[in-house]
Amino acid sequence: MAQTVRPAGSRPAPRRTAKAHPATGSLFATDGRPHPLQEALMVVTGVLGVLAFVTAMFHSLHLISSWAGLIGVLTGAYGQYISKTTWERFGLIMGIGASAVGFYLGMAHGGLFGGVVT
Repeated sequence: MAQTVRPAGSRPAPRRTAKAHPATGSLFATDGRPHPLQEALMVVTGVLGVLAFVTAMFHSLHLISSWAGLIGVLTGAYGQYISKTTWERFGLIMGIGASAVGFYLGMAHGGLFGGVVT
């Protein structure tokens, strides 16, 4: 609505650069540069998420699931903070979700120190 009210010449023309990439909207969209730290955090978060999720299905493994879930959530949160591409953010969110489920079930089954510290 606001665009129709402005006079025709009031908006600056968009700049064209030689390195402009078309917006694909793809999940695999990348900027073409390597991001080793972000990708390492994505892999670590995913591994910890799978570990926490699988071990949360067993009541006696609550120490592993709760600690792996907690570390996975914190690692994923930092990865989200420094992520550069959509692909990294997608992988991190999947890992954070699995870590959170494992963490919460591990906490329900006995917690971070359940049975160790009385």
